[in-house]
Amino acid sequence: MIYSRILENPNQQLDRYFNSFKELAGSRPLSELRTAEEAAAAAGAHSESGDQVNGEEVGSDVAEQSPKPVSAGLTEAEELEKYITIREEMYKKAKEFDSKIISFETAIRRPYFHVRPLNVAELENWNNYLDFIEREGDFNKVVKLYERCLIACANYPEYWIRYVLCMEAVGSLDIANNALARATQVFVKRKPEIHLFAGRFKEQSGDIPGAQAAYQLVHSEISPGLLEAIAKHANMEHRLGNVEAAYSLYEQAIAIEKGKEHSQTLPMLFAQYSRFTYLVSLNAEKAREIVVEALEHVQLSKPLLEALIHIESIQPLPKKIDYLDSLVVKFIEPSSENPNFASVTDREELSSIYLEFINLFGDAQSIKKAEDRHAKLFLPHRSSMSEKKRQAEDFLSSDKVKMAKSYSGVPSPAQSIMGAYPSAQSQWPAGYGVQPQAWPPATQATQGQQWTPGYTQQPYNAYGGYGSGYANPQMPATTPQTAAYGAYPSTYPAQQAFPPQSYAQPTTAAAAAELQHRLRNLLQCLRHIMGLTTEVAGLACDILPM
Repeated sequence: MIYSRILENPNQQLDRYFNSFKELAGSRPLSELRTAEEAAAAAGAHSESGDQVNGEEVGSDVAEQSPKPVSAGLTEAEELEKYITIREEMYKKAKEFDSKIISFETAIRRPYFHVRPLNVAELENWNNYLDFIEREGDFNKVVKLYERCLIACANYPEYWIRYVLCMEAVGSLDIANNALARATQVFVKRKPEIHLFAGRFKEQSGDIPGAQAAYQLVHSEISPGLLEAIAKHANMEHRLGNVEAAYSLYEQAIAIEKGKEHSQTLPMLFAQYSRFTYLVSLNAEKAREIVVEALEHVQLSKPLLEALIHIESIQPLPKKIDYLDSLVVKFIEPSSENPNFASVTDREELSSIYLEFINLFGDAQSIKKAEDRHAKLFLPHRSSMSEKKRQAEDFLSSDKVKMAKSYSGVPSPAQSIMGAYPSAQSQWPAGYGVQPQAWPPATQATQGQQWTPGYTQQPYNAYGGYGSGYANPQMPATTPQTAAYGAYPSTYPAQQAFPPQSYAQPTTAAAAAELQHRLRNLLQCLRHIMGLTTEVAGLACDILPM
C-alpha cells in the first residue's frame, strides 16, 4: 500500500521505488500484497468462474470437490503480472507528469517558511506553477500545491486570496472559508488587504455582519484612518440601503483624524466625503459645504482644492471665481505668510486644472490673469529642467567620444599630466560648473618636467567592465600589469632621479595656492584610481612644497 501511494506521485527516487516494488512483488505471495478491496474483487471473479462450467451452473459442493486445475499456477502468475502492470501504469503516469513539472520544482529554492521575503523570481515561479496545475484540472493536485505554496508564501496575502478564489470557483466553499480563516486569524492577520478581501468575500456570501466586522477591524484597529477601508465600508452600507450609516462612517473618521496633529489623511477624507455625498444624494451645495469646512481645519492641499474646483464646476451660475482664485493663489504661490510644502509638480498640476476651469467659466481678463501667472511660475522651471536634461544627454554623448579617442592610440610618454584629464567645464554638467575650473597652462605648470621611464603611459581600462556610461579619461599607468587588477609586482623597477623642478612663479599667492591645491588633488586621484602604493604616492607628494 505504501509503494502504491509513492508510485502515484512524482518524486526524485521514483525509479528506485518502482524497482524495489517489483522485487517485493516477486518475493512475496500475491495474497499478502493485495489490498482488501483487490482481494475481494479477485475472490468474486473466482467464484463467478467456478460456478459456471461450459456455460452451465453447477452446485457449490461440486465446485468444491472438483480437483484444482493444472493451470492454477499459471493463472496466479498472470494475476501477479496484472497486479504489477497496474502499478507500472501509475509509475509511467507519474514519470510523465514529473517531466512537465521538473522546471517548476527545480526553481523552488526555499520550500520552507522563513520571515525573510522571497525573491521575485521564486514568487513568479509559484504563480506559474499554480497556473499550470490549475490548467491540468486535477482537484487533488491543485489543493496539494496550494498548501505547499502557502508554507513558503505564508506572509503573502495575494496567495491566500488566490487560494480562496480558486476554491470558490470550483465550488469548494468549505476549503475556501477554511483558508480565509487561517489567513485572517493567524498568518497575515495584520495585513489590511486580506481583511478588505474578506469583507468583499463575506458580503458576496451573504455574511453581512462578518463583512462589516472585517471593514471595521481595518479602519479602527489594524490601519486606523485607512481611506480605502472607510470608502469600501461606506459603499457597502450604501448598497444595503443604509445611507445614513455611510455618512456616519465618514463623519466618525473625520472626527478621529481632526484629533491628530498634521494628519495626512484628513484632506483626502474630506475630498472623498464630498464626492460621495454628491454622487449619492446629488446635493452639490452640501458637497461644497463639506469642502469649505475642510479649509477651516486643514492646510491647503491639491486633493482638497481639486475637489473644490470640481464641485464649483457643477454648481449653477454664477461661479465663485474670485474666491476660488484666491485659494489657488495661496496654494501655488507660497510665501512667508502662507507657507506651503507642496511639490512643484502638485502646484503645477493644480494650476493646470484651474486653467481648464477658468477657460470654461471665466471672462477674458480672468483667463489672461491665470495664464500669465501659470507661465511666470512654471514655464521657467520647465525650461531649466529641459536644459539640465539636454546638458546631461550632451555630457553622456561627449563622454563616449572621449572614451573612443582615449583608446584610438597609445599616448606619447612625454604627454603632460594635465593633458590626461579633460576640462572640468566640458566634463561635468552645468550644475557643477558654477566656479571657473580652467586648468593653468601646461607650460606654466609642468615646464621642464617629464615622467621618468618607469612611469610610461598606456591606455587605462581598469573600470572598463562597468559600461560606457562612465568617463574613462586617458591616464598614465604604472608598470604594465600582467595579472588581474590589484596584483602588483613584488618589486618595483629602480626609479631614476627626478629632474630639477622648474615651476613658473605665480603672480600672486592666491594663484600659487590654487595651483598647489589642484596638483595635490590630481595626485590623490592617481593614488586611488591607478592603485599606487603608499610609498610611491608619498614620494610623489614630497615633490610639492608644503
